[in-house]
Amino acid sequence: MLLILNEEQEMLQDAARGFLAEKAPVAAFRKIRDSKPADGFCRELWLEMAQMGWAGIIVEEEHGGSGFGYVGAGVLAEQMGRNLTASPFFSTSVLGATAIQQFGTEKQKEENLAAISSGESLFALAVDEGPRHNPGRITFSAEPSGNGFTLSGAKTFVADGHVADRLIIAARTSGEEGDTHGITLFLVDADAPEIVRERTPMVDSRNAANIVVDGLEVTGDAILGELDGGYGALEGILSAGRAVLSAEMSGSAQQVFGVTTDYLKEREQFGQKIGSFQGLQHRAAHLATEIEMMKSAVLKSLKDLDADFDNAGMTCSLAKAKTGQVAQLATKEAIQMHGGIGVTDEYDVGLYFKRVHVAQQMFGDAGFHSDRWARNSGF
Repeated sequence: MLLILNEEQEMLQDAARGFLAEKAPVAAFRKIRDSKPADGFCRELWLEMAQMGWAGIIVEEEHGGSGFGYVGAGVLAEQMGRNLTASPFFSTSVLGATAIQQFGTEKQKEENLAAISSGESLFALAVDEGPRHNPGRITFSAEPSGNGFTLSGAKTFVADGHVADRLIIAARTSGEEGDTHGITLFLVDADAPEIVRERTPMVDSRNAANIVVDGLEVTGDAILGELDGGYGALEGILSAGRAVLSAEMSGSAQQVFGVTTDYLKEREQFGQKIGSFQGLQHRAAHLATEIEMMKSAVLKSLKDLDADFDNAGMTCSLAKAKTGQVAQLATKEAIQMHGGIGVTDEYDVGLYFKRVHVAQQMFGDAGFHSDRWARNSGF
């Protein structure tokens, strides 16, 4: 497998680079951060992205998407990471679209995929119930009730949960906390009166919400995937999210590395460019090699998703673990090499630092995925 983009993907990358540099640079993110709009992103910009086919980037063309697959989604996410672009792309176009397209019924696909592709509907995936990611520890209950279920429970840190039109909720229909069997995914309207959503501003100024559901009645049609067998589907959705989130972090790491090396070539101390100091050269060279390995791991995971979605989980974990480590290193080194100005708000490196540190925690940090690899390898 060649770990390079094809001609079509390179054209998408060029288009995304130009569009985001003009429409959604870091300055636009600062404006959103400071003005604190209710949505947490620019709706008009999102609709422009949808018109360019980005909202339906992984959706098949028969449902109104552009069918670029996960490599295409990663290409866009990487450019968004370079510009710190705030949008519902991750929650809706990656998590929501993956859930519906891979595991939805034909009726669910017809009702939702076109709405995702047009930018009309926003989705959010509600998984975690505590401060740290653990998809197996689900206690959110779905009790049988008549011909359907009654949903009750709470979810934390749901990305874009406060603005989503539809929620995908992982609930327990049987078994006990920690069991992977007995988990079922439900697709529900987010505006139901039994659902209370509290926006939770994050340190990276992105959207998240804590969600409480109290006695929401749903029919069997709300089930997404298999009853009691939703853990496998959940892992598939999370794998897609991990790979694309890794691509976003990769973009941020590459951008902040470029900014830092430019600074090393300009800043002078003791009559010399600080980039001429051997100690800084070694640190920059080490980071450059780590970034190249990170880029390969990310592209491999995206290609695996496109080639064999059901078996891509471990390479997606590898990408998330490697990217989490390298992106953190890149942003920490950027602050260190910029000296005192690196921690000031006027410099962008602090914004990348915050975004990377939140993103690397989402859906499992490097420790979580390293442990997953070890367990799957028999350790």
